Amino acid sequence: MLSFKYDARDIGYLRTLSKGEKSEMLQSTTIDVEKIRHDFPILQRRINGDHKLVYLDNAATTQKPRIVIDAISNYYMNYNSNIHRAVHQLAEEATFAYEDVRHKVAKLINARSTDEIIFTRNATESINLVAKCWARHHLTKSNRVLITEIEHHSNIVPWQIVTGEVGAFLDYLSIGDEGRIDIDDFAQKIHDPNLKLLSISQMSNVLGTILPVKEMTKLAHQEDVPVLVDAAQSVPHMKVDVQDLDCDFMAFSAHKMLGPTGVGILYAKREILEAMPPFIGGGDMIKEVHKQNTIFNDLPYKFEAGTPNIADVIGFGAAIDYLNNLGFKNIREHEMQITEYALERMNELQGITIYGPKVMNDRGAVISFNLGDIHPHDLATILNDFGIAMRSGHHCAQVLMERLDVSATSRVSFYIYNSKEEVNILIDALQSARRLFGL
Repeated sequence: MLSFKYDARDIGYLRTLSKGEKSEMLQSTTIDVEKIRHDFPILQRRINGDHKLVYLDNAATTQKPRIVIDAISNYYMNYNSNIHRAVHQLAEEATFAYEDVRHKVAKLINARSTDEIIFTRNATESINLVAKCWARHHLTKSNRVLITEIEHHSNIVPWQIVTGEVGAFLDYLSIGDEGRIDIDDFAQKIHDPNLKLLSISQMSNVLGTILPVKEMTKLAHQEDVPVLVDAAQSVPHMKVDVQDLDCDFMAFSAHKMLGPTGVGILYAKREILEAMPPFIGGGDMIKEVHKQNTIFNDLPYKFEAGTPNIADVIGFGAAIDYLNNLGFKNIREHEMQITEYALERMNELQGITIYGPKVMNDRGAVISFNLGDIHPHDLATILNDFGIAMRSGHHCAQVLMERLDVSATSRVSFYIYNSKEEVNILIDALQSARRLFGL
């Protein structure tokens, strides 16, 4: 079984720091959690009557600050209109607000141009767009697509479908101890003329493992293999630079970074997008339509057919502003501190098994674990009685569950509004669960 148990004397990240660095790291970051919490109306809610909401399911979706909620309401109340079509004032205001978010996204990930930013419904649709519009036209029989055992179903199923359609093969990079990829396995599999795509998560939604995407992309490009990065778990939590990574495609979602649901991002290099056929046909993705032929629109609109999710894209812009104001360095430092503290406290629990990297620098703010023989669904139900929202199950990563030799895990995941006080509430609830089950 791929697992380990933390020991209070073996917290890897802190051991790698000098004394001065460790002292600085253990101090509070510039993020004021209590102040931030007042920006999120839902965090004032009580669960089961008298328990404050302890929201620890951020890897699934994050809560929304009032600035995001207000941005959506403001659109509907003051300038609701379709975009890109009319010349009246409402349409111009809506179009400007919508396209301004595209500029914010491009700047956020350091894309070369807004033409490389495609709005979709979610990261899943972004990956499917690449599978249908790029891979379907580049894969032939005996070709291979390479992914890893830590992938979310969104980065598995599309490749199963497209490789099945053309008779290609879907291959997996194995993972070793702590959920890291096997470098020797990668070096062997990348050196194959039949390999046509590498598609990898930058951060695991189960283990928190941060893959060395930049190094892997460099090696893949040496073999002329393009790279897609599933950044749904990384972009919300750390600075991601697509030019520095040099990836060919990247997918992520607004709802995992304070934004609304229903908004996804596909980044792709312009030259690749220009050569790809459109995903869906209809309005706005065209320049001219005649009886027997159509001239498609320029980038990025060629891939954005029909009326888009205007209000929620505008809300996503407010979320980006909020996160930029906090600073991604501060966000990352806060998450490392809260996760480090949680791991230390969880080590107090007898019978706990924690999955993922030991070294904090190599993991995100996600902790998957099992507590004795308590089924994760039972544990989640008990914790709900304490006002704690956490995840249980396979986390849309059944391939990884098979690798871990478990049917399910419990998962807590942190973000900017989580505090050490909430970690203490979690530990007390887990202790109560142990007593209830006689562990």
